[in-house]
Amino acid sequence: MRAAYLLLIALTLLTTTLLTTPRVALAVQPDEILTDPALEGRARTLSRELRCMVCQNQSNDDSDAPLARDLRLLVRERLKDGDSDRQVIDFLVARYGEFVLLKPRLSLHTALLWFGPPALLCGGALALFMIARRRSRRGRDEQVKPEGGDLTAAEQARLAELLK
Repeated sequence: MRAAYLLLIALTLLTTTLLTTPRVALAVQPDEILTDPALEGRARTLSRELRCMVCQNQSNDDSDAPLARDLRLLVRERLKDGDSDRQVIDFLVARYGEFVLLKPRLSLHTALLWFGPPALLCGGALALFMIARRRSRRGRDEQVKPEGGDLTAAEQARLAELLK
């Protein structure tokens, strides 16, 4: 009985480990890899900064989509032709728009994207602070009164008599 229980725990741990361990994506095919290790390193770095236009939430380097492969090959071609990293990125942004970047550049038309969430978070925190402050002030300022309002003189006398 104890052995079966230990086996069940071991299988549960093994299954959990296998299901939660990130798997390495082998999207870059061997025929895409450049012979120059320095250029290949630059290509991999650039591909990690680019969004897969099909998957949309995955880097170009991690995606198996055919369009991602085409973009990886295009990046490698541009690097072999002598383009700098900035020139490659600028070329792709000109061709596909800012959406191709996983981390959009900070500019006037992306300011809301960059500053909107922190501004909403600060606004929400300020609103919660103001509400809490108003409630605590209201509780201090208001005296506890019975439901019917103030006691009459006769009721106050009766209450004093009962409390003796």
